[in-house]
Amino acid sequence: MTAKPVTAPLSPEIADRLLDLLSTDDNFREAFQRDHLTALRTIGYQSPEPAQMTACGLTVAAQPEPFAGCKVEDLAPKEVIRSAREEIRKMLTSGLAQTTPSLDTATAKGRLRR
Repeated sequence: MTAKPVTAPLSPEIADRLLDLLSTDDNFREAFQRDHLTALRTIGYQSPEPAQMTACGLTVAAQPEPFAGCKVEDLAPKEVIRSAREEIRKMLTSGLAQTTPSLDTATAKGRLRR
């Protein structure tokens, strides 16, 4: 049985800062939609270390970058991110099984109807 790859978790401090800015700051929200990794780096995020060689010559893969496949086309409103903050924070700080939290408007609207 092969374990599912997991993306590197964000530190609680970076996750909190990210959620603070996504729920309040229009300039950061715009930057995040344009280039999420660069936006994350502006708040102190550092990419995981690259893969390392072991003494046996095997390569141990680094955890994939958080949000590596993330492309937010229509970021959810600030209020929606604020209301789902704890749920999103828990996902961000525990690492993701290749599933990036959906921050698009369409998904957020569906969540509100439940």
